Amino acid sequence: MVLSVDWECSGGRLPWRVRAVDLISRWWGPPVSAMDVAGIVSAREQAVPPGWPWSWVTGSVPSSVEVVDGCAEDARGRRVGVRMYRPGLRGGPVRSELLPVVVYVHGGGWVLGSVAAYDPLAGYLAEALGALVVSVDYRLAPQCPAPAAALDCRTVVQWVWEQAGELGVDPDRIGVCGDSAGGNLAAVLAQELRDEAEAGVDGPRLRHQALIYPAVDAERLTPSKMARARGPILLREDLDTYLSHYLGVSEDALSAHDPRISPALGRLEGLPPTLVQTAQFDPLRDEGESYAAAMARAGVPVVCTRYRGAVHGFANFPGAVSGGFSHRVELVREIGRHLG
Repeated sequence: MVLSVDWECSGGRLPWRVRAVDLISRWWGPPVSAMDVAGIVSAREQAVPPGWPWSWVTGSVPSSVEVVDGCAEDARGRRVGVRMYRPGLRGGPVRSELLPVVVYVHGGGWVLGSVAAYDPLAGYLAEALGALVVSVDYRLAPQCPAPAAALDCRTVVQWVWEQAGELGVDPDRIGVCGDSAGGNLAAVLAQELRDEAEAGVDGPRLRHQALIYPAVDAERLTPSKMARARGPILLREDLDTYLSHYLGVSEDALSAHDPRISPALGRLEGLPPTLVQTAQFDPLRDEGESYAAAMARAGVPVVCTRYRGAVHGFANFPGAVSGGFSHRVELVREIGRHLG
């Protein structure tokens, strides 16, 4: 495993732009721990897709990238919304070669978040990688608790693999990327596909997984969860609320020690090459780095980078931190190295 650091931050003090984003996020609305179900639904509806004047913080979709909404469908006719980002179409020549494909899984604690909120990052990846990026509009809790979101992600990867010819992608060059709760779902997906491959099931195989400040261990109270209990951006009580909503209250609800909730507790041998990115001031930092170390011990090629001076969510607001776009450069380098 390679563990590196970036974004120096003097004296452990948050950069002023990060403090500003934290203040704005607190002003924007109450934390999820203070919301009832109606409040959660309202927060989803009021979420503003990235655009001016926020594009200086979030970035924007490159003009060369074509964005198309669609649906993935499984063998039983169940449909999952997707948003696809195809490079090099607007105002440029149509690509004739088969593209690699990255399935992106957005964050939001399995409760909030949307594909629209990730337009800038997904669009950037499509252009920089020369890849089709397929963002999963998975079902959200508490209306749809676990494992609904994971099932939706599995449906989308299967659909991409089966429809590769129609989509113009190479079915042998599929990667997955996700942040926060999306990193959790990406990790769960990688373990499931590994199991299917070992069982001889014909289906998609992942070339790479990229996990951005992933939530991978709901069981362990790590030092970073205790030290960053009051944030910034992400509060420990919010983590508890997100998990409670995701688990649900039914008799057959999954438990926190199930690997479909805590992939760090699953078997790690045979997973694809992995990039893990963590943030210095993030309660999820330690579990992400521990997961990377455990995968490395299991023989998985791993690169793990801690971004100093960064907070949870930095992938959504790279312009708020000095050097914040460098994590995207690393994403492209590592994903591209394995997808070719």
